[in-house]
Amino acid sequence: MCGIAGFVDCQQTAQGSPKLIVSMPKVIVSMMETIQHRGPDGHGIYQDAHACLGHRRLSIIDVANGHQPMANEDESVWITYNGEIFNHAGLRPALEQKGHRYKTHCDTETIVHAYEEYGRNCVERFRGMFSFAVWDKNIRVLFAARDRLGIKPFYYYWNGSLFVFASEIKAILEHPAVSAQFAAELLPEYLAFGYASGEQTLFSGIHKLMPGHRLTLDAGSRTLQIERYWDVPVTAGEDEPRSEREWVAECRQRLEETVRMRLMSDVPLGMFLSGGVDSSAIAALMKRMVSTPVQTFAVGYAEAEYSELEYARTVAQAIGTDHHEVRLSMEEFFHALPKLIWHEDEPITWPSSVSLYFVSRLAWCSPAKASRSAPAATWAGCRACSSRAASSASPTRCRWPSCSTSSIACPRW
Repeated sequence: MCGIAGFVDCQQTAQGSPKLIVSMPKVIVSMMETIQHRGPDGHGIYQDAHACLGHRRLSIIDVANGHQPMANEDESVWITYNGEIFNHAGLRPALEQKGHRYKTHCDTETIVHAYEEYGRNCVERFRGMFSFAVWDKNIRVLFAARDRLGIKPFYYYWNGSLFVFASEIKAILEHPAVSAQFAAELLPEYLAFGYASGEQTLFSGIHKLMPGHRLTLDAGSRTLQIERYWDVPVTAGEDEPRSEREWVAECRQRLEETVRMRLMSDVPLGMFLSGGVDSSAIAALMKRMVSTPVQTFAVGYAEAEYSELEYARTVAQAIGTDHHEVRLSMEEFFHALPKLIWHEDEPITWPSSVSLYFVSRLAWCSPAKASRSAPAATWAGCRACSSRAASSASPTRCRWPSCSTSSIACPRW
């Protein structure tokens, strides 16, 4: 994942306020530091008299050249983006034929050129998981969109003259014009269902851009337009009845296509495996589609009756993956809650959030994750602990199960 943030001040004159222009870098730096955990591989800032964009990068595609914020050829259009456009390579030839010139192999650049060519309808051509903001500085318009199912987050604050956005609420609160106020009217719904169904959050004035929606802010007219660009399709009955064999074949074809598209990466791949039907099917298909060993990661509990480790281990052995596990104790589960509440910016409703945190941390410490910055053969430990081992005065054992070096305690644990 990456982290995005930024703001647009619609009160600015054409020349801008010198005082505000000076303070803009300090504000965006503070916002980006708050979400630096989302992008450890790099950061960048774009600023002009009216807007400021920030980005924290986790490198996946075109590791060397995909720095953000990224611009078009004449630097009139800038983007900060989180996610992956799985079909970006398929969209590129048509854009190049229309005269757009690429500098990288990143999916980020495809969004920029698609926006130039198709305007706000560009988002309808993307297949992927994404949230992004495009600043068109010549016309002072900010265009933002979120993927169809809301996999990637996008939060915003708008008071009629100032628009602030970010991947996480805590970054928005770093802007001096935004204060943390409790939206008490949302509490009954949150307590009843465990989540807020609409665009509101528990922070008054801060909203979610809903899944399948796009947003256009015209800084000149101070107008904000939000509209749905996608909804779950409702199809009429089939003209010709299909047999069970035909339905199974189509389901398999679509599943294989979906898995194959998500294997787009310039760094080693892995997946979370629970041993259930869905993750097991994905792992089996992934095993057939890649030439390198598949890394699988599972999380379970000390109490066997609540743990899925046995099922995940059985699937991993059956299809032949390089499997890793982490087992949680009750103490570790509850000790993690304050940190997770900080990460999620809201109360923890579902216990799966805790499990997901620990299995993600396990994947972070694996050689598969680390090999993009150092060859696995150069050290026997995990990425986080080995990078700091040389400075350790009192070495201890890393808790990643396969870390055989004596180094400082892994900071990710």
